[in-house]
Amino acid sequence: MSENNQSEKLAASQRLAVIRHSVSHVMAQAVVKLFPGTKTAIGPAVENGFFYDFLLPRPITSDDLAVIEVEMKKIIDSRHDFIKVTMSRNEALTRFAAEQFKTELINELPPMEEITIYENRSTDGAVQWADLCRGPHVANTREINSAAFKLQSIAGAYWRGDEKRAMLTRVYGTAWENPKDLKAHLAFLEEIEKRDHRRVGKEMDLYSIHEEAGAGLIYWHPNGGRMRVAIEDFWRKEHYRNGYEILYTPHIGKSWLWETSGHLGFYKENMYSPMKIDEQNYYIKPMNCPFHLLIYNNKGHSYRDLPLRWAELGTVYRYERSGVLHGLLRVRGFTQDDAHIICTPEQMEGEIREVLRFSLSIWKVFGFKDIKAYLATKPEGSVGEQKKWDDALESLRRAIDAEGLPYEMDEGGGAFYGPKIDLKIKDALGREWQMSTIQFDFNEPELFNLTYVDTDGQHKRPYMIHRALLGSFERFFGVLIEHFGGAFPVWIAPEQAAVIPVSEVFSDYAKKTAAELKACGLRVTAELNDDRMNAKIRNCQTRKIPYMLVAGQREADEGTVSIRLRDGRQLPAMKTEDFASYALEKIESRSLEL
Repeated sequence: MSENNQSEKLAASQRLAVIRHSVSHVMAQAVVKLFPGTKTAIGPAVENGFFYDFLLPRPITSDDLAVIEVEMKKIIDSRHDFIKVTMSRNEALTRFAAEQFKTELINELPPMEEITIYENRSTDGAVQWADLCRGPHVANTREINSAAFKLQSIAGAYWRGDEKRAMLTRVYGTAWENPKDLKAHLAFLEEIEKRDHRRVGKEMDLYSIHEEAGAGLIYWHPNGGRMRVAIEDFWRKEHYRNGYEILYTPHIGKSWLWETSGHLGFYKENMYSPMKIDEQNYYIKPMNCPFHLLIYNNKGHSYRDLPLRWAELGTVYRYERSGVLHGLLRVRGFTQDDAHIICTPEQMEGEIREVLRFSLSIWKVFGFKDIKAYLATKPEGSVGEQKKWDDALESLRRAIDAEGLPYEMDEGGGAFYGPKIDLKIKDALGREWQMSTIQFDFNEPELFNLTYVDTDGQHKRPYMIHRALLGSFERFFGVLIEHFGGAFPVWIAPEQAAVIPVSEVFSDYAKKTAAELKACGLRVTAELNDDRMNAKIRNCQTRKIPYMLVAGQREADEGTVSIRLRDGRQLPAMKTEDFASYALEKIESRSLEL
């Protein structure tokens, strides 16, 4: 992108942010008028929209949003000016004496900071509403298109994000420069809703969550289990092929293990309370790495043994507040496809490049090709020698350059124990997801006293690289569902084919055909219920089965199947064994096409 285009894009983005912030003020003005006694909190512009938090005299519902929108349009059409006013702290406290949240914000401002408010004034100059705000805003509501905004939802939000503070009502909305852009955005949101992994997961019977048994914990159903096995089998095969060995480690460990690793010092708030066993505290693991280091120290190592590439599909448990749990995307128990590479300093750069290459190759198999790297640098309070940080960061940078990946710097975004690369992928809707991490660690090899005997016979400290490729398996599965909208490639589809008899007369042929295909290794069902054929086809399309094999008199006579794809296309009729070969080739090649 040229510098001019970048500047134009930035200017457009800033313009939209100003419009959205201004619409949030208009919404607050409307709410205060419609619901006397309302106390206002904050109302910023956010990505693709805005929100405002209120303490309301009564709960509001989605029906109230339409009423608020009507009042907002009246304000916009009245052509109110946004006027910036500067005042002293005492003047501001007097102005907002009845507004508890504004008063708190004013009192927290630095003593010498200029305090500004924005007044919404009608054409006669009368102040209709005012808010504590730094701005900026549009000059007049005429710059807001009254047909290009929409209020979308209502949620609860604690004041300042503190669950011990007041629960406020948050109203979300979106605003654009013109109705065309609004319409496109709402269509995009509809597509997101259709692909929502919670909705698709239920429709396809992939998984469930049972709050009564524990929030944030995933129950994999047979269909989800089939998919998971297919993905894990591929994952293991590729790891063995790329020089990894696979480990299995315990779910709990004594407290000294987590004290040594630093987790109890840096991560305790995300760990579950200890359990007492034999008068000692044990913690359920939030990470796999300390266990891998114990295995390393189980025997001595020479430079000839390195690098060691050890991977594990290890289930870990981390505490998340109930308010942030979200389907598969934010959970409390998940399987992490973790790996640790222990190498000599001389091997470091080559291992980084290999890890990055391997990660990209895996993502491309799943259909993700738009991938961007974020290179995270040293944060405050970090550990390790500066030279190690510099060398590691440069190795990460050269690996990114070697793969031709676009990247951005994430200044100060590294962990306290080393710099890292985060890989973000874009899904079919253009949304970016942070997935893979390649992380240096100068700390744990020191803490666990890892050594190897070098060529000179001296014991030296190895380097360690943490690598999560898919990351949380549950989160990856949620992203995968939304990327494909449930229409998965054949090789991971829970049901790969369904045999549909034209009528009950051909049920035996359908059962025989399904059995033959199963014997070839395909995941096949015979649709033998009492529904009509067209209803069975619609049901299979809802289940997003790649291949629907219709069996009638002609097919039974010729030993064939008529093949209908889930997108409505037809393939020529094939002998059962020919279809099996066709489907197996798609599966073995992991084709993204039917």
